Amino acid sequence: MALERQVRAKLAGKRDREQEKEAQEWIESILGKKFPPNEAYEDVLRDGQVLCELMNKVAPGSIPKINTSGGQFKMMENINVFQKALKDYGVADTDVFQTVDLWEKKDISQVTTTLFSLGRATYKHPEWKGPWLGPKPADECKRDFTEEQLRAGQSVIGLQAGSNKGATQAGQSLGATRKILLGK
Repeated sequence: MALERQVRAKLAGKRDREQEKEAQEWIESILGKKFPPNEAYEDVLRDGQVLCELMNKVAPGSIPKINTSGGQFKMMENINVFQKALKDYGVADTDVFQTVDLWEKKDISQVTTTLFSLGRATYKHPEWKGPWLGPKPADECKRDFTEEQLRAGQSVIGLQAGSNKGATQAGQSLGATRKILLGK
């Protein structure tokens, strides 16, 4: 029990309240409604309904049915369909939180990270007209080198590689010596 409390405290320490506030404001502006003032960020998101509504605004029709009742399994199903819709929209699998991160409030910072990943993914969809969340991802900077240019680079030693002149371990101590005293 004490270990679980320590883990929760450590994860709570990872949370960035400013990012959570930014993500909440982004969701509110897209949905056109505010979170209840007396409810915590993670509690509003926990049943997945708000997340599903958000996804349907970002990618209309991506979640055909949102469960509004039916117990915890139906609410967790909302989270699962939201996660699938995220991946279909272009959010990398590695950026998507685990269901327990939200449902059991194990890692709310990961939920916020996922929302920022969704925000970045919207930049890649020209049909999305905003609002935006997070910085615009950089475009690929593709370079084409000729075979001659590639061969020329093989004979150059990079400055970061440095030099190995005089690199020996001569005079280096391998640690403190131990004296063993034998008692009588």
